[in-house]
Amino acid sequence: MSDYNKHDAVLGIDIGGTNTKYGLVTPDGKLIHKGSCPTNSGKPISALFKNILRTVKKVKKDLNIIGIGIGAPNANYFNGYIESPPNLKWGTVNVKKELKKLISCPVALTNDANAGAIGEMIFGNGKGINDFIFITLGTGLGSGLIVDGKLVYGHDGFAGEIGHVIVKENGRLCGCGRKGCLETYVSAPGLKRTAFEILSDLNCESLLTKIPYEKLTAKNIFEAAAAKDKVAMLAFEKTGEILGKALANSIAYLSPKAIFLFGGLVEAGDLLFKPVKKYMNANTLNIMKNKVTIMPSGLDEGSAAVLGAAALIINELEKLKLK
Repeated sequence: MSDYNKHDAVLGIDIGGTNTKYGLVTPDGKLIHKGSCPTNSGKPISALFKNILRTVKKVKKDLNIIGIGIGAPNANYFNGYIESPPNLKWGTVNVKKELKKLISCPVALTNDANAGAIGEMIFGNGKGINDFIFITLGTGLGSGLIVDGKLVYGHDGFAGEIGHVIVKENGRLCGCGRKGCLETYVSAPGLKRTAFEILSDLNCESLLTKIPYEKLTAKNIFEAAAAKDKVAMLAFEKTGEILGKALANSIAYLSPKAIFLFGGLVEAGDLLFKPVKKYMNANTLNIMKNKVTIMPSGLDEGSAAVLGAAALIINELEKLKLK
């Protein structure tokens, strides 16, 4: 990365349903400015980009923006479109075209989990690892697959949706419209549903019984489990079992060296990691047993989305230099 000068930076943008985060990042991964603004998808996407560019240029007048990376729901790396994303009103929009009207520099986009995987590879614990799986555990389950040092996009740009592998026949209804997807069991809402089901089945004393379902959170369950609450501990055990078995299947067709877990649920530590490791190792194909390390992501949660988007475009710029 020595070909860059001290005034060069990339702009990383993470588009969310309510708010959009952005940051200026040096080619070596130093976050030098970050901010956020309402996404306001009721207005054209160009209004969002104008707002961000105006702000960063005002704050860092001496910087040269050499590329823009974007993480967004339903973002297609190949065609540069965001395609009918949930919780956004834009429909299908050509992001690259809209940005090129405002600034002349390379632009790359993909979904937020893919951006996170590239961020892990360039700035996190995935440095030097050519084959790994990156899993985000939050309101859903996102994933990015790195194989031979490259992100796997598939033929249409949407490969790597481990969260939508069906793990229970006719199971819980998923936001995608199908039933039994992994993310309905392994996510913050999934953990909540599991705890509530256990409460209903066991009908036993628990720290969670006095919390109405609509107010129950993953944090409540973690705090109860840390206090040795039977229901909460069992909820983590079941969640870890389902994730561990799903990861064992992923190992069978990807043979990664490592699996990185990222997101709010990871803060539960051994409450989650112990059962995940136990069931993953118990169900991994014999020739692949004990060859895969599972650990927390090396990215800081507060800046990971922006760093991931920045890493995406930095990775693209490096590829351009090799041509």
